[in-house]
Amino acid sequence: METIAIISDIHGNATALETVLADIRQRRISRIFCLGDLVGKGPNSDWTVDLIREHCEKVVRGNWDEFIAGDSELEVIKWHQALLGKERLAYLSGLPFSIEFWMSGRYIRLFHASPRSVNERVQPWDDLELRVSLFEPSELCGSQLAADVAGYGDIHGAYLQHLAGKTLFNAGSVGNPLDLTQASYVIVEGNYGSGDPAPLNIQFVRVPYDIERAVQQAVDSQMPHLEPYIKELRTAEYRGKGQ
Repeated sequence: METIAIISDIHGNATALETVLADIRQRRISRIFCLGDLVGKGPNSDWTVDLIREHCEKVVRGNWDEFIAGDSELEVIKWHQALLGKERLAYLSGLPFSIEFWMSGRYIRLFHASPRSVNERVQPWDDLELRVSLFEPSELCGSQLAADVAGYGDIHGAYLQHLAGKTLFNAGSVGNPLDLTQASYVIVEGNYGSGDPAPLNIQFVRVPYDIERAVQQAVDSQMPHLEPYIKELRTAEYRGKGQ
């Protein structure tokens, strides 16, 4: 049996990421996959990109990664771009769309928001047909196999559902959770790379971190959109519009 830690939506919160990475190390998990949105919103996009590159075996792009790595006249995007620099922006631009593998006889597909787009937001209360569609591939995916297990990030709220004999989960957010004021990630345990049926375990982990340290880092950075960011960290209440 092998364990994989699945993290997502760090959003420039290095304090939360470091705490989660320490928890993963304590559990002796060496394989980490990241489901995108490394950057944006928080003050440490450069730091979080460096940590993800150092510790994560596989990383997919999120909507914020794609947006910040592109052309924009928005001052908030320019602020993050200046912090990141050209080499990190090139790294974000080159991130793949999905991670796909066999584990304990299940075909698992991981992506940021949906198998069709980094911008398509799917909530746990959306129509059943829409949620079930997350198991189906698109031309952006690595293969055209339907997934037995689909995992994603984007919505900043962790959950698990069994639908039509398949398993859907959301890893929640490391750096900007909007369900509880604790960092979230998922551990998947099984026979990695095996198409033979075997036990498969999905575990959700919530990790308290020093929110006030993260707030102070944001204040010290003089980042844009400071107050909405601080409110989200302290309350887990969504500011509205895009995440």
